[in-house]
Amino acid sequence: MKTDIQIAQEATMKPVQQVAAAYAIEEEDLELYGKYKAKLTDELWQKVKGNRDGKLVLVTAINPTPAGEGKTTTSIGLADALSRLGKKTMLALREPSLGPCFGIKGGAAGGGYAQVVPMEDLNLHFTGDFHAITSANNLLAALLDNHIQQGNALQIDTRQVLWKRCMDMNDRALRNIVVGLGAKADGVVREDHFVITVASEIMAILCLANDMKDLKERLGRIIVAYNYAGEPVTAAQLNAVGAMAALLKDAIKPNLIQTLEHTGALVHGGPFANIAHGCNSVRATKTALKLADIVVTEAGFGADLGAEKFLDIKCRMAGLKPDAVVLVATVRALKYNGGVPKTELGTENLEALDRGIVNLEKHIENIQKYGVPVVVTLNSFTSDTEAEYERIRRFCEERGCEFALSEVWAKGGEGGEALAGKVLDTLEHKTSSYHPIYPDEMSLKEKVHTVATEIYGADGVSYAPAAAKSMARIEEMGFGNLPVCMAKTQYSLSDDQNKLGRPSGFTINVRDVYVSAGAGFVVVLTGAIMTMPGLPKKPAADGIDVNDEGKITGLF
Repeated sequence: MKTDIQIAQEATMKPVQQVAAAYAIEEEDLELYGKYKAKLTDELWQKVKGNRDGKLVLVTAINPTPAGEGKTTTSIGLADALSRLGKKTMLALREPSLGPCFGIKGGAAGGGYAQVVPMEDLNLHFTGDFHAITSANNLLAALLDNHIQQGNALQIDTRQVLWKRCMDMNDRALRNIVVGLGAKADGVVREDHFVITVASEIMAILCLANDMKDLKERLGRIIVAYNYAGEPVTAAQLNAVGAMAALLKDAIKPNLIQTLEHTGALVHGGPFANIAHGCNSVRATKTALKLADIVVTEAGFGADLGAEKFLDIKCRMAGLKPDAVVLVATVRALKYNGGVPKTELGTENLEALDRGIVNLEKHIENIQKYGVPVVVTLNSFTSDTEAEYERIRRFCEERGCEFALSEVWAKGGEGGEALAGKVLDTLEHKTSSYHPIYPDEMSLKEKVHTVATEIYGADGVSYAPAAAKSMARIEEMGFGNLPVCMAKTQYSLSDDQNKLGRPSGFTINVRDVYVSAGAGFVVVLTGAIMTMPGLPKKPAADGIDVNDEGKITGLF
């Protein structure tokens, strides 16, 4: 059996100009990064912004398990299948972070015969967007510490510095550090921290900004610290905005690549959904909607995280209205939720399936609360049985959902035609009446309570004293009308990753709250969620290599 990287390396790619031409994008509107990658110019948006929008389809999933679900693979295969059925379709996806590539999860180019290419480029440095974001983030940190060193005219309280450094790698040793050690000229000694680049507010800002003007205004609103009087200090006050924007000048432009079957893919931005808002850039999504009849996008992790943030944050801010949601699951993952050990998932077990399918049920209910029709798809495995498929099919149809099997990993677009047919039928015959789950005017605590009870199924929310104090302070500063961005484990509907299925009788525990004023949301940290992941005992980096001819192996 061929590996993902072998399939990708053997693929015949079209020059990116040919991919662009299928969407009436002229060569003058491409900024080429080699033969197979390009950024779209600012001028292209001016040409297409008057076009009618296509249909928007969100792909999400049940809570991830070690058995795997294949959300990105499904998104890519669905787009290829829709293209095969004669629909002008475009993907709008996130870029991968280097952290998971070298950690445990691997890359984010899809899998099998449903991949975007060039796979190695995408999973490694791509067009440098994440490096630009990292540099802009750390420039702001350097300017902040330099301001303190050079007399501290803004009276920044070094005990209340909020801005953290970042890097695009999993490195637990950098979570809590001390900077400024050494001589007087080496800076002011203070505690500092690192987050992974995808958790930086600048990543969120880049993904939510419409254009350079919007980007600069958002950068200026970043709160980096509080002064001795307890007042916020912003990036604009540090005169950091112009230099940061200069670093992000190219990164703000969407990237165009292709699938194995040459469907266009705008891959841009990459915030994690467990610690950030989990969606690709607004700019890429809006551009795709002007270029194609149907746009397939995805949101990270399970629907309790990525889809909730897509629907409550991204759509609210950008004025997007999804027409359908595809909810991905596998028989194996549902049995895992039903208590079956990973080693026994290949054996038919209808009783465990019935116990675990409640996780799927909760996600269906959640999406329907937003007024968007749902199509459930199962990534098929050879160990699945017809009895298991029939049980799940009947379960979904009883809840008003279309249902289809997906075989895109093995067959590419051809294996997604059944799913594509159900999606087209849904788009044609079912009306989306999308609406966020809470209004802007709700208090922050009411918003958190709504997400916790309505989406997670919690009985309520508890706050650490510091979190409650921070939330009150944020509302006093005038940010109470912002949406909330919940940072929570992806493995469970609760904030305890060990509670599988559809847990009940639990409380969501909030340990910290802070405002991302530039991004335009309030981050709520729950449970033991970390904004700088660590590497596992045996990281994926152990198996990655490059030979004397420059061919990469072990990347997945």
